[in-house]
Parts: sequence; C-alpha cells; structure tokens
Amino acid sequence: MANWLGLEGRVIIVTGGASGIANHVVTTLKAADAVPVIADVSVQTGQELSGAYCIHCDVTSKESVQAMVDAVVAKYGKLDALVNVAGINLPRLLVDVKGEHPEYELDDNSYDKMFDINVRGMVYCAQACARQMLKQGNGGVIVGMSSESGKEGSQGQSAYSATNGARDSLVRSWAKELGPYNIRVVGVAPGIMEATGLRTPAYNTALAYTRGVKVEDLSTDYTKVIPLGRDGKLDEVGNLVAFLVSDRASYITGTTVNISGGKSRG
Repeated sequence: MANWLGLEGRVIIVTGGASGIANHVVTTLKAADAVPVIADVSVQTGQELSGAYCIHCDVTSKESVQAMVDAVVAKYGKLDALVNVAGINLPRLLVDVKGEHPEYELDDNSYDKMFDINVRGMVYCAQACARQMLKQGNGGVIVGMSSESGKEGSQGQSAYSATNGARDSLVRSWAKELGPYNIRVVGVAPGIMEATGLRTPAYNTALAYTRGVKVEDLSTDYTKVIPLGRDGKLDEVGNLVAFLVSDRASYITGTTVNISGGKSRG
C-alpha cells in the first residue's frame, strides 16, 4: 500500500493531530512512509507523538500558524500537503425551550469559539500553507476535514454543522483559485464513527439534553440509519485521506467526499 500511494518522504501537516481522528490520520500517513507533522495546541514543539514530529500551534492565531509553517520548512525544507482537522464541537440549542439548562443554548461565546477554531483556523492554516506551496512552485494538496453534519444538519449542533458547511464551501472555492497552480483542495466528511476517546461526560450530557434524550440513550441502532449497518472505522478515514493527498488522486479537487456508510436524509 505504501509504495502504491507513493507518499514516501512527503511532508504533511496534520492540524489537531495529537488526538482523535487526526491522530489516526497521522499514524496512517506514517505507515505509508510519509512524514506527518502534528500541529496542535496541546503539544510542545520538538516532542514526538505517534512517531511524528510535533509543533505547538494555535490555529486561531495567524502568527502562530505562520510560525508553525516556517518551522516545518526549516526542519524539512518543504511542505507537500496540509490536512486541516483541528476543530471543536459544543452541542447547543438555538432556543432552550424547556428552560432547564440555559447553558446549552447558543450564545456568543460558544458560537465564536466554534467559528474561530473550525473556520478561521482552517483559513489561517490553508492560507499559510498555500503561500508556501506557491513559493515552492511544484503544487500540493490541502484537505479540509468537515462532517456529514455540514451537509445534513444535526439536532443540537446547528453552529457546529454551519462551520462544517463553511469548510466544505471553502474547499470548493479554493480549488478553483489554486487549481491553475497544481494545488488540489479536497474535503473529507466523516459520518458516525467509532469512538476516539474525545467525547467527555460533559459533552455527552450536553448532547443528550439538546436531543431530548438520556445520556444512556445516545447510542444508535446503526442498522436503522446507516445502509452499511455499522459505524465508520478510523482506518477508513485515514486510508481515504492518505489516498487523497497522494498522486493517485491527482484529478480529484473541489469536492468533499462523504464517508458515512450511505447515511443521508433519504
């Protein structure tokens, strides 16, 4: 698989790569002999995690993002791809109709936090990386990780869904702008995935309230909502990303691949 993808030596930044789906993307890229670099606010520059070099980066700070890209180029001499995964989800209702938990109603703080990290952060990272790719003159790939919620909407997660819809739209627009320079921009929208360990009790409590159920009832009978009858595997997302950043996907740009087992409103 590694030789087939041809990712040997490709330097690929993965934002949010210290945990969750992003960390699994890192390990998949590493297994394909690429050179993934973890850019994350939770790591220290110079440490190694999952066999990858880490650089501390706050994606909501343009200065921090530029410093991260500069550090990657200083260490490796180039940048081949960016995988934008860093994001946050705060379950919030538009209106707390019951009036029992106003803290789970959408407010300026929760709205701003999600848009700052999920949208502004993606813009800053893509902008800094695209400038470096243009400077190198040999193309590159930018991947924007979103969610099926950006296409379908999600009860109790309207603002989060909106940020993912924005990420998909940015992918389409940037592909048109950067295509003439051989820079591909593609999106990946996972659906219901196996657990990553990031869902805290606080998150589950908020999500359950916004959906009008008990925490223990959050689990879904996937056979009823997903044609393939199961949740997605992290390997499947990692493999898709590895394919998309490789030259095997050289004619794919300006689209978001929905990896959800066929789940849709229909």
